[in-house]
This record gives sequence, structure tokens and C-alpha cells, in this order.
Amino acid sequence: MAAHNLGTELDLSWISKVQVNHPAVLRRAQQVQARRTVKKEWQAAWLLKAVTFIDFTTLSGDDTSSNVQRLCYKAKYPIREDLLKALNMHDKDITTAAVCVYPARVCDAVRALKAAGCNIPVASVATGFPAGQTHLKTRLEEIRLAVEDGATEIDVVINRSLVLTGQWEALYDEIRQFRKACGEAHLKTILATGELGSLTNVYKASMIAMMAGSDFIKTSTGKETVNATFPVAIVMLRAIRDFFWKTGNKIGFKPAGGIRSAKDALAWLSLIKEELGDEWLKPELFRIGASTLLSDIERQIYHHVTGRYAAYHDLPMS
Repeated sequence: MAAHNLGTELDLSWISKVQVNHPAVLRRAQQVQARRTVKKEWQAAWLLKAVTFIDFTTLSGDDTSSNVQRLCYKAKYPIREDLLKALNMHDKDITTAAVCVYPARVCDAVRALKAAGCNIPVASVATGFPAGQTHLKTRLEEIRLAVEDGATEIDVVINRSLVLTGQWEALYDEIRQFRKACGEAHLKTILATGELGSLTNVYKASMIAMMAGSDFIKTSTGKETVNATFPVAIVMLRAIRDFFWKTGNKIGFKPAGGIRSAKDALAWLSLIKEELGDEWLKPELFRIGASTLLSDIERQIYHHVTGRYAAYHDLPMS
């Protein structure tokens, strides 16, 4: 993981006059979605690369230590070994970028990954996920407990009401406190963009989160009605680019929620390459939050290798 973003002083003049050109953003998003995808061996290569960006996630009310253990095993062995051998990629140590769980399951994930003999990071959601409506003291304690249990990445969720009411100083102060509570863990700030009201608010919230010290900005919890969309992503990526141009700090980006197909993953990689460049196409600066995406990627890899699609029993369940 890259070095921490230390943040900057709050500069409200930077965002006070921002207005996002909504029609232009929608046109750009349509271009991304309409583009033909790569094919054959190039597609296989891009899909294997996409695997290394996945924050492999389980955030269900019925999570248990056993299904977290299965998640961790699949994170270490995301693609069947015979398929990787057929592509001559079996010795490249392809794993997912991290596993992401609830705070109460962090210990289970740390134990499972240690038993599997790998160093995949454990990410924990925190701060009253997904609503972010609990008391600040409780949210900060949740971060500290997850870090104590071994989480090295914390996916915090902001209080959306602060954005909707324009309380930018309060939002900055809260995220600064999240940053401090994380200690050495990396801070990934979920904006829950589907609940922010406008693309202009998305840009402003992105900028405040980066000023406050976020290492990543993330679109969604995956629990909102509207999750990761290309228009929102374009606005967030432009904010990341503006922040980099002004401060020299590279901030990571994580779309999450509703990204289920290999075709979706290829579109997201293409967008990152075009908007931010190849420098951002590494796990230190780009993640995809997903729980079912890996299954479809493995299915497409199986088809590339064998010429047919896998039956239900052909691929190990994640």
C-alpha cells in the first residue's frame, strides 16, 4: 500500500464555486459504456489484472467464521490453478487485493489468512456502516477496535447529512478524527454517492475527504439504492486528478456496489486508464469492492481456456 495521505488544511475557497457540468458528465459516461471491450488473450490478461484489484467482500448479517474462512481461502486462490497453468500465470501469485468484512469478523479473517500463509490485507468497514448515523464517539471506537483486531485498512462511511446541509467544516473535522483513529491503517472514505443529492456535492465531498487525509475515496457502501455509476466515478476521478495536480498526492479510488460481471470490470479498468493513467492501475491506488464479481471473471477465464462455459459444479464457490 502507498504512503499515507497526510491531508491538507481545509480550503473552502477551492470548492465554494464548483459546479459540475451534468450533461457533459453523462456524455462521457455513455462513451465509456458504449466502447467495445478487449477480446481473446488481451481480455484474459485484463481480467487477471482485475482480480488483483478486488476487495473481496462479505457484509451480510449471517456472516460466520466459516464463511469468512472460505472467503479468505478464495482470496488467496481466486482462479483455479489448472486455468492459470494453461495461461502460464500459475507462478505470478495472483490474489485479490484484500478481504473486506464487518468489524466483528476481522479476527476471523486475520486468523484464516495467517493459516493460509499469505499477507493479503484485511479491510474492515466501520463508523456505523452503512448509515453512518451513530454517535461520533461510537464510530471512532469502532475504528480503533477493528485496528486492534488486525485490520490494516478501514472503510469508513461519512454522515451524509453533513454534505446535504453544506457543513463542510464539520465533515472535514470528522474525517480528520477518523484519520487519527486509524493510526497506521489506511483510510478509505465511503461517500455513499447515491445519497448525496447532486454531482456537485459528490465533487465537493470527494475534495473534503482528500483534504482531511483519506487514502482512498469510495463510491458506495453497496447498500444504497444507487451504488457505483460511471457519472459519479467520472466526477470523483476528476476530483482525484485536481487534488493530485494541486498537492502532488495520489489518492486511490474504489467503486463498490453492483459491479458483478467481467464486462463491468473491464469498463472500470478502461475508465481508470483513460482518466488517471496507468499509474493508478495498481492495487495501491485502485480497488473494486465486490462479492460476486470474481465468480464471473473465473467463468470467463474458464471459457477462454476451454472454449466452453463452466457448469455450476466446475468452479469452486466463493
